Amino acid sequence: MDRPAVVLLSGGLDSTTVLAIAKSRGFTPYALSFAYGQRHAVELDAARRVASTLGAAGHVIATIDLTVFGGSALTADIAVPKHDSVDDLKADIPVTYVPARNTIFLSYALAYAEVVGAADIFIGVNALDYSGYPDCRPEYVDAFQAMGRLATRAGVQGTELTIHAPLMQMTKADIVKAGLALGVDYGMTSSCYDPDAAGRPCGHCDSCLLRLNGFAEADSTDPLAYRGA
Repeated sequence: MDRPAVVLLSGGLDSTTVLAIAKSRGFTPYALSFAYGQRHAVELDAARRVASTLGAAGHVIATIDLTVFGGSALTADIAVPKHDSVDDLKADIPVTYVPARNTIFLSYALAYAEVVGAADIFIGVNALDYSGYPDCRPEYVDAFQAMGRLATRAGVQGTELTIHAPLMQMTKADIVKAGLALGVDYGMTSSCYDPDAAGRPCGHCDSCLLRLNGFAEADSTDPLAYRGA
C-alpha cells in the first residue's frame, strides 16, 4: 500500500537523513524545498541531488521571498557569525534564525500533503545539537500538528495528520550514524550558511561547526571539501 509523505528537504545533513528515514519506514517521499532568498541557495542544488539519488517520488521547489522581511543573516545584509570551535557557540538565538521559517515551510507542506494525499509530514528539526531556534522544539511541532489537523479539508474529513520529527532527540553524531547506516552519501549534501561561489563550506559558521563536530563524535570523516582545509 502506497504511503505518501511530504519531507521538508533543504539539502543539508539533517533533512537528507530524514528523507532516508522516511523511505526506510515504508513511506513514499515527496520532497519539498524552498527558494526563499537565502544567501546559501547552493543548498537547492544539493536538495535536487538528494531527492534524485534517494528516489523521491516528487520534488517541488517552492519560491517565496523572505528577503522582503529580512531580519536574519540568511536573508539580509547581515554577516553570518563565524567561530573557531563548537564550544564558542552561545545559547542565545543566533542572527541566522529566519523569523517564522518553519511555520511558513510547514504551512506549505500541509498544502502539498493534501494534494498528494499524504497524512504524514517529515521535518528534520532537532532539540539537542542545534542553534537554539524556537521553531525546532518538540512543543512547537506538537502545536503545529494540532493546528494542521484543524486547518485542512483532509483533517476535517477525518485524516489525522502526523508530523514526524525523527531527529528531535538525537545528537548530531547520532544523526550521522543513522544516515550512514542507511547508506546516505553525505558528500551530496550542503549545510553551510555562507558557502563560497563554488559551494565550498566555510567551516566556521554554526551549521558547519555542528556538522563537523557530529562527524568527529561519530568517528567518521565529513566527505565535503571545506575551503582553506
